[in-house]
Amino acid sequence: MSDKESVRYEAADGVATITLNRPEMRNTLTVETQQLLLEALERARGDAAVRAVLLTGAGEAFCAGWDMVEHGRRLSEGKGFGDTVRAYTNPIVLTMARMPKPVVAAVNGVAAGAGAGLAFAADLRIAAAGASFVLAFASLGLGADSGVSWTLPRLVGQARAMEMLLLAEPVTAERALDIGLVARVVAPEELAHAARSLALRLASGPTVAYSAIKAEVGCGAALDLAGALEIEASLQDQCVETADHLQAALAFLEQRQPAFRGC
Repeated sequence: MSDKESVRYEAADGVATITLNRPEMRNTLTVETQQLLLEALERARGDAAVRAVLLTGAGEAFCAGWDMVEHGRRLSEGKGFGDTVRAYTNPIVLTMARMPKPVVAAVNGVAAGAGAGLAFAADLRIAAAGASFVLAFASLGLGADSGVSWTLPRLVGQARAMEMLLLAEPVTAERALDIGLVARVVAPEELAHAARSLALRLASGPTVAYSAIKAEVGCGAALDLAGALEIEASLQDQCVETADHLQAALAFLEQRQPAFRGC
């Protein structure tokens, strides 16, 4: 399989499904794969018909991190991580975080290194029983990348984040559920259906409100209470003006379910 086929993009029913498609290489990330992933995320962001994004991996792995074969070759050519991290990895994580639509990660197998970083950058994570997370950066003589130093402590707290990063021990899906790293764990054969059902539920929801909530939570930790309250007030002003809010308010008064349009 050529790298041109290493990321699949499908859009239907308001959901863009982005699949890392190098199953024979455990969906490891080459430079070109990252470029294609960034393009897919930007495509989903810019498509008004897409109201939720689902990210997963083909085969038995979600994403086992960097392609170390390519990385070894790049090292022999005098190239390091920095250029690729700044050109692709960082924009990928920022695009997911700033996506004005919910992003669901369906973790079907191992999520290692930068692959775990991709999962952590999603808004919701659903994992198959048997999946695992491992952060082996230190084992390779590396610091963290792909936003892990920022996302992981926010998900599980600083103490557990340090344990995962320093010891590089695999965290099972069940343990990930216990510590709040994932929202749900399902049987492997149920993952695709469960993840798509969750994405469809989000796609049918009030996506302007979802965008506001993502922005509020994303900046909340960097602000004091007064700053967070002002951000909430500003975004709430925008939400109050939407057709979705009017529809939901009327539905509440009429004791019926609202039909959201994302505007």
